[in-house]
Amino acid sequence: MRYILTGLMVCMLTTPVFAGGGGDITLKNRGGDVLFSHAAHVDGMKLACNDCHDKLYTDSKKHKKVSMKEMKNGKSCGFCHNGKRAFSVKSDCTRCHKKP
Repeated sequence: MRYILTGLMVCMLTTPVFAGGGGDITLKNRGGDVLFSHAAHVDGMKLACNDCHDKLYTDSKKHKKVSMKEMKNGKSCGFCHNGKRAFSVKSDCTRCHKKP
């Protein structure tokens, strides 16, 4: 029984976890709020947490606001949303920015 429990613990600790943790985040923006969905990125695109954290984003207290100009140059969302890996931040603003 001890070997079974040990085996289960090893599997649980070494298996990558893909979960939509973090929930939806609304980013307030004068060009229209942006709803970021962790589920769409983590579950939908099969990204692991460390694909973005701590490379592109730190925790919310340390993450600074990034301008669209910076995103168009590959910062923040623009790292993936470059027109190659995912749709570009350079066009169709309403795809992300929603006016109330």
